[in-house]
Order: sequence, then C-alpha cells, then structure tokens
Amino acid sequence: MPNWKNKLQALVRKPITRRSTLFALGYSLVLSTTLFGCGSPSNNSQTSTNSANQDTNTTNTANTSNSASNSPQKIVRIVRSKQLTALAVLEKQGTLEKRLEPLGYKVEWPEFAAGPQQLEALNAGGLDIAATAESPPIFSQAAGAPLVYLAANSSDGQAVSLLVPIDSPAKSVKDLKGKKIAFQKASIGHYLTVRALEREGLKITDVESVFLPPPDANVAFSQGRVDGWFIWEPFVTRNVQNKVGRVLTDGGNGLRDTNNFYSTNRKFYEENPQVIKVFLEELNKAQNWAKNNSKEIAQLLAPVTQLDAPTLEAMHSKYNFALVPITEQVINKQQEVADKWYSLGLIPKKVNVRDGFLTPQQYAEITPKEVLAQK
Repeated sequence: MPNWKNKLQALVRKPITRRSTLFALGYSLVLSTTLFGCGSPSNNSQTSTNSANQDTNTTNTANTSNSASNSPQKIVRIVRSKQLTALAVLEKQGTLEKRLEPLGYKVEWPEFAAGPQQLEALNAGGLDIAATAESPPIFSQAAGAPLVYLAANSSDGQAVSLLVPIDSPAKSVKDLKGKKIAFQKASIGHYLTVRALEREGLKITDVESVFLPPPDANVAFSQGRVDGWFIWEPFVTRNVQNKVGRVLTDGGNGLRDTNNFYSTNRKFYEENPQVIKVFLEELNKAQNWAKNNSKEIAQLLAPVTQLDAPTLEAMHSKYNFALVPITEQVINKQQEVADKWYSLGLIPKKVNVRDGFLTPQQYAEITPKEVLAQK
C-alpha cells in the first residue's frame, strides 16, 4: 500500500466498531469491484487471406473496426451525489454521457459515504472526480496524495446543520459544552463544529468529538447516543421531518466561509484534460438549470434523495447552484483552513494548498467561460 494511502487512512481513522468494520468491508468490496471491473474492450479485426473472399472480408473488417472505435474505450468515474445538487442532476439527465461517448469514454457513478472516503478512493484509482467540502482535500494533501483542485462550488452553508435531539434542552451551541457531538472526521461537519464552538468562545476540546461516517452517525443520533450531529442534507430534513431532531444552527449567517470543491488526482488531470473540460461545461449547464427550475429539480431528484418533491422544492433556497472561479481569495481561504487543522494537531505537517491548485492559464483551459467571467 502506498505511503500516502496509509497516512490518509490514519488521518481519518475512527475507533473500530462492529458496524464500522462491516461498513469498511462493504466499501472495500465496492472499491475492489470498481478497480477490477474496468478493463478496456478488445479491438480485434479480422484480415482475410483468401483472395476469393477479399471484398467480403474487407467489409467485415471495416465494420468490426468501426464498431470497436465507437465503443467506450475508457471509463471515467465521478462520485454520485444523493443530495439536491447539480451533480445529481447531471447524472439523471445523462448529458455528460452523450458528450463523452464520441471521445471514447463511458461514465460510472460510484457512491461513497463522505468526502474522506471519496479522496481515499480517488488516490487508490477507484474514483476520478470527487466532490467534497474544503477539509477532505487538505487532509489528503497532508497525507502526500497528488490532489488537484479542478473547480470551486458555492458554499451552500444553510444545507449543513447542527442537529440536536428533538427533546434536547440545548438553546445554543454553548449549551453543548462537555457533550458528545458526532461528525465525519475531516469533513465540513468537523470544520463547522470547530467554527461554531469558537464563535461561543469554546474549543473543540470542550466537547467530546465522536467520529462517525453519516450512516453510523444517523443510527447513533436516532438512538440518543450523541447530543449533537453536524451533518448535511438530506439527513437534516429527514431527521426534522421524522421528529427525531431539530436544527440548533446551520452554516448560514457567515458560519461557513469556504467553498466546495471538485478535485481529481494529478495523473487523471494530465491525461484527460478534454474530459475534465467537458465535465465542467456540462456541470455548469446543470447548475444553471437547477437554479432556475426549482419545481423540476425537485421532481427529478425525489427518488435520489428519498424526499418528496414539495420538501425538496422548499429546500431549494438553501443552495446557490453555482460554480465559482478559483481566485486568490479562494486559495487563501483554503490555506487558512489548512493552517487551522495544523494548529489543532489534526494534520501532521503544514500543508501548502497551492501545490494542488493549477495556474490561471491552466484553469482558463478547462473552466467554462461564463464562470471565468465572474472574476
């Protein structure tokens, strides 16, 4: 196992339980299937040596060759989103597949529990494009992984909330001092827990951090084994609708001051710039459509999110649905986050986030023009 992968696993590791063991086993099986099920189809054509049947065989050879050339030769793996996002729209609409098919690519949409698991798969070869918040890429960089930031997305702060049980006496974040708060380690939930506590003059050490991926945290929260859970949609709305939890605070009102990111590894970026360009073009179209069609996106993604269309339509205002240009401000903010994790002792070394960012010229080659025009 490469050294960076050991480091990344160590950075996001949580205490081993029977449930987490089963989750890890299932994830490994999915990853193994992805890694070993991606061979390229053969491209063999027949050549006739019989002069009497030369014309017929030449025709057959041409047909076979054309058929092979029209078949997908490579697979691009993009993380599946089960949230109210343009990425989920992109998968459902199927426009990316149509654009990439003539280039010889087939699209697969593997699913992961959270950002850290995505980036582990990204660097193990089981994923090509990840979609995460600000913190997972930093932990990946700290582990030495060759990560590349492809694009920045709107922060959508209101779509991430701190839940407490429906009967919790907590009125504010400071009331959780000494209590158990669950979140995925190295995730936006982790970062916003730190930010929310600091707003109240508290530190992360003033609460008991419970590192759990979303499926496990959902169970722990519903069973009353934790006092709070910082998590994203649609987990928030599901728990509120089921009267299991209520929102104590969310990432709005300036609490969240960072972006989401699409990222890849250096090898994929260098070998597939045209695929990345097409992906960002189609993603930007999906963003614009999602922003302007609240009712339609709700109907489209109701099966994906497992929420009814009226609820999704009401949630629409929590999202900005926008790609944003990667500027010095975006890079500097990402560096602030990296420095914060280092100061808390959660990453083993200082990270220069610029190592993962491209030059302005390189971004100009892959970023949609209307996104660049926002600078």
